[in-house]
Amino acid sequence: MLFYGVTFGGFVGLAASLSIYFTDRFGLTPVMAGYCTAACVFIGSLVRPIGGAVADRIGGTTALTAVYALSAVTLVAISTAPASLAVSLGLFLLVMATLGFGNGAVFQLVPQRFRSEIGVMTGLVGFGGGVGGFYLASSLGFAKQWTGSTSSGFLIFAGLAVVALLGILKVKRHWRGSWTAANGARI
Repeated sequence: MLFYGVTFGGFVGLAASLSIYFTDRFGLTPVMAGYCTAACVFIGSLVRPIGGAVADRIGGTTALTAVYALSAVTLVAISTAPASLAVSLGLFLLVMATLGFGNGAVFQLVPQRFRSEIGVMTGLVGFGGGVGGFYLASSLGFAKQWTGSTSSGFLIFAGLAVVALLGILKVKRHWRGSWTAANGARI
């Protein structure tokens, strides 16, 4: 749930917040902010199946290790509030693509880890994603309200990506031994 809470939750939370961010930060019209947001959502949605396919080849835990590391670094860069719209948009495109990629990678792991409970676990994983989306959107709003900037909200979410990174590294060795022996799948 944590792993999907970061990938899908981050994706949904950013999708819900980016129009406001672009309008507040760069003074874009709502239409232009919507175009920027749509581009970010499109790229993140586009790479989701690619993330699943790559996870099938190299393993979900390996893919997610890269996803969480790159997400954390990109979110820290975003927290610095780049002055340029082009730089900011580029960073958001990168983080949304990374999170979308991670969405596909998470679901490569679910049937391997929860072979006989796939239905309930898919529901719980989806729940984690929904909570993550609510959390990110809320944390950006609270950060803006309390500090006048969304920077601390992005830093907190970067910290959650680091927690997910540490979590995937912790379970990777255990899962690799038990799953590879059981079904030969890549994790």
